[in-house]
Amino acid sequence: MTSLEDIKDNFDFLDDWEEKYRYLIDLGKELPSFSESDKTEENKVTGCMSQVWITSFEKDGRLYFKADSDALIVKGLIALILSIYSGKTPKEILEVNLNEIFTSLGLEENLSPTRRNGFFSMRQKILETAKTFLD
Repeated sequence: MTSLEDIKDNFDFLDDWEEKYRYLIDLGKELPSFSESDKTEENKVTGCMSQVWITSFEKDGRLYFKADSDALIVKGLIALILSIYSGKTPKEILEVNLNEIFTSLGLEENLSPTRRNGFFSMRQKILETAKTFLD
């Protein structure tokens, strides 16, 4: 999986949003395979126009996430969100300032409101998962 730092560097390098969208789509194509059996209502993210599913597992106190979508650009956003959260402790997940990352990449002004809402719905599902490991 591509690191957040590499994604930021590549976003800085690319000149226009068409190139950045293509890059996001390419990131989405690199996502690990997602089992059809995991595409359940329990794993589904609400608040997304596209179909999005997220699963997680814990190993050595860290949470790891897998996700999939039926939309190419959303798969790219999934790759971005997984680079931010996967492999962190629940406490680290809850401390991430996603708004800052979102804005620094220029997503604030270049994603449609529905894509933006879906992105933050994915974050909410991840935060809820992290909170269950703290209880």
